[in-house]
Amino acid sequence: MEELNTTLITEFILLGITDLPWLQKVLFVPILTFYLLNLLGNLTIVFLVIEESVLHSPMYFFLANLSFLDILLSSNTIPKMMTGIWMEKSISVKNCITQMYLFHLFGCTEGVLLAVMGYDRYVAICKPLQYVIIMRKSTCIKLVLTSWIVGLTYALVNAYMTSRLAFCSKNNKVKHFFCDVKPVIKLACEDIHFSEFTMTIVSGFASTTSFSLTILSYCYIVTHVIKMHSTQGRSKAFSTCSAHLTIVILFYGTAMCTYLGPTSETSIEKDRIAAILFTVITPTLNPIIYTLRNKDIRKSLKKYAK
Repeated sequence: MEELNTTLITEFILLGITDLPWLQKVLFVPILTFYLLNLLGNLTIVFLVIEESVLHSPMYFFLANLSFLDILLSSNTIPKMMTGIWMEKSISVKNCITQMYLFHLFGCTEGVLLAVMGYDRYVAICKPLQYVIIMRKSTCIKLVLTSWIVGLTYALVNAYMTSRLAFCSKNNKVKHFFCDVKPVIKLACEDIHFSEFTMTIVSGFASTTSFSLTILSYCYIVTHVIKMHSTQGRSKAFSTCSAHLTIVILFYGTAMCTYLGPTSETSIEKDRIAAILFTVITPTLNPIIYTLRNKDIRKSLKKYAK
């Protein structure tokens, strides 16, 4: 045990997006562009929701929170990754665990928030006369706070299980562009089966529960819309949900493929590719999807563009 303690590492080396240094440099400009578009798009939505009275409704309140989470999620990983392309890629064990904690905090909170947004659409379409009563301001705030509490709890489990592991100097190279659970715990110089099993169960429960609740909301919505006699009403209902449903598919599709499988060399390589979509592409697409499909946001944008 004494020998193990003397060889414990104090930092990790992040290997980046790819093992090819020249390709990482080529990808720098596209990733920076996506990140800047992400900040611009999501900050614009947050600004519009705060400033425009027409957007002071539960749907846009949740959308502003989603945009805020997208900014936090990307900012937790992309700046470190971009500086790592040109400079030292080391990160202390403490900062690594912190980055991991924040990533899962923001990611899980966003997943739960998407389920909340699905419920909001269900109430708006299936119970329009009760919408103002059910989705009052206090309820909306409680739902957002619940999303954060679930995210805090989930992230704490992952960070705690990882921090308990011993990492030795024989291998401190993380095959990823940020500190994520799978590539980090694989470097532990002790048996990781229990930690891996626990984190897989927790991840599976969190993602499948929030995803199932979202799908349940849409099952009720589809059933209700099919019974509508008005073609215009059906079209309006589906148009209201299409942007949110697109984001749900992008978010959960990537998350489940990444975190519900066992840790292996092949899975880690695939996860690194999926993480680019999760942290770089999707947060940039979210405001674009909502802007293109939402008449109120387009009107507000035109107002400030003049």
